[in-house]
Amino acid sequence: MLAYIIRRVGQSALVLLIVGLVAFSMFRFVGDPIDNMLGQERTAEDIDRLRAQLGLDQPFVMQYYKFLEGAVQGNFGVSYRQGRPVAEILMERAPATLELAMVSGVLAILFGIALGVFTAIRRDGVLANMIMSASLIGVSLPTFLIGILLIYLFSVELGWLPSFGRGETVDIGGWWSTGFLTESGLKALILPSITLGLYQMTLIMRLVRSEMLEVLRQDYIRFARARGLRDRAVNFRHALKNTMVPVITVIGLQLGSIIAFAIITETVFQWPGVGLLFINAIQFVDIPVMAAYLMLISVMFVGINLLVDILYFFIDPRLRADRSGGH
Repeated sequence: MLAYIIRRVGQSALVLLIVGLVAFSMFRFVGDPIDNMLGQERTAEDIDRLRAQLGLDQPFVMQYYKFLEGAVQGNFGVSYRQGRPVAEILMERAPATLELAMVSGVLAILFGIALGVFTAIRRDGVLANMIMSASLIGVSLPTFLIGILLIYLFSVELGWLPSFGRGETVDIGGWWSTGFLTESGLKALILPSITLGLYQMTLIMRLVRSEMLEVLRQDYIRFARARGLRDRAVNFRHALKNTMVPVITVIGLQLGSIIAFAIITETVFQWPGVGLLFINAIQFVDIPVMAAYLMLISVMFVGINLLVDILYFFIDPRLRADRSGGH
């Protein structure tokens, strides 16, 4: 078990190094930040002085090494655009993104599993077929188009919900601010959370339904029914339990995707999170912000997948048997 965890941690660290290297290499082609930071009347001396001040005159390998050295200590440098520490800016924007991702993930998991089980148990019912047909919308339509349609329907036509922004927030515990405690904050959270979680919900639902149907065909399920067990006990105590083994892996991947691809939803709804911050950083070639964002997302994504792998080790007895047999 310990060797398995150490090996997975090592693989995760290697992935983070590669992602950081690729991202840092790509930033060399997005433009020169000096052009945005100095005016038209800049001189060659001004350019050289600012380039040396930012460390852009050093070799690429040295720039990347200094970035990693600072990132390990929580120091991502100073934003070229705002002139403030990047870590401070991320701390201000992180609560909005984490709150949106958390609500979207909870909705996707709860409704995805519930609808997947329902459509599997009632697979020949009219309502189940209608749900499966409607789920094609969440799978096929792009996220930004879903967001625009929801804005048009609930904000423009009906006027029930706000079309942009986070609403009123309340500061709790220092840097963390939440919209859960205000009416406008809750209303502002509805449309973006549905937009962000709809694809993940439909994917989880279809996977749960497929795995559930496969499990219900197994011999031990027929034996359980022959013993006279109730349908509720068979479906939830036996079938659903064995269905969740492969589903947990996909759920972990989708939770990482929610955080990574919140950038699209935040752009559509002008949600003041780190995704919108990244878009603005691209426009101004704010390399420290872009690098910090990608590293932060990579850490979250890899961390979630590491936890899922460890959890999968405890859930699936076959994996434990293989490991013990190998030793």
